[in-house]
Amino acid sequence: QREFTQKKTFTSWVNSILAKRTPPSVISDLYTDIQQGHLLLDLLEVLSGQHLPREKGFNTFQCRSNIENALTFLKNRSLKLINIHVADIIEGKPSIVLGLIWTIIFHFHIEELARTLGCTYNQPSLDCSSAVDSSPKASRSAKKSAKIKERWKISATKALLLWAKEQCSLHGSIGVTDFKSSWRSGLPFLAIIQTLRPGLVDLEKAKARSNKENLKEAFRIAELELNIPRLLEPE
Repeated sequence: QREFTQKKTFTSWVNSILAKRTPPSVISDLYTDIQQGHLLLDLLEVLSGQHLPREKGFNTFQCRSNIENALTFLKNRSLKLINIHVADIIEGKPSIVLGLIWTIIFHFHIEELARTLGCTYNQPSLDCSSAVDSSPKASRSAKKSAKIKERWKISATKALLLWAKEQCSLHGSIGVTDFKSSWRSGLPFLAIIQTLRPGLVDLEKAKARSNKENLKEAFRIAELELNIPRLLEPE
């Protein structure tokens, strides 16, 4: 179920980016369509604004070359592609493909946005303790290594979390403590929309509705009024 949800969400995200391309392109199955490399290069070109080298054909050699070009481009931007190899993408291995797309999302959207937010909050040293193993068995050196490895990710997610908390704090008792269960009620989404565009939602009325109704309403308003692609389903 988790893999199905990720695949569906990531497919919607990729298509929302490819729709900006001239001419637009689209994927129907994330695992098979990425195997040729062309759509992966299309995606990176839209995100980066750069023209990337590619083979025009679709034989095995040309597909491999296109995927290699895409991975090389990402590595040159200092992205860590751990256990992501050309052969696995050509085979359409779900865990590898999903990991690659998430890495791209994190770098081009979350990390770049969070860097701006991080400067806003001016916190040079962000707490990374939540990302490391706190069990007694974990050695200090392992903890230190994990902190260094995850610091940029924690910085990004923490900056976004601080921003979300700030938006929600303007609307009374709507609290946000994480990117998990805090969002189930739909109220944080609605609170953020209300902060960005006052008057679009009625938070008092929302507090009497079900979680699913609030989530549907939040995603609907975000799409229609804020031009935010509907990548998620309430479930």
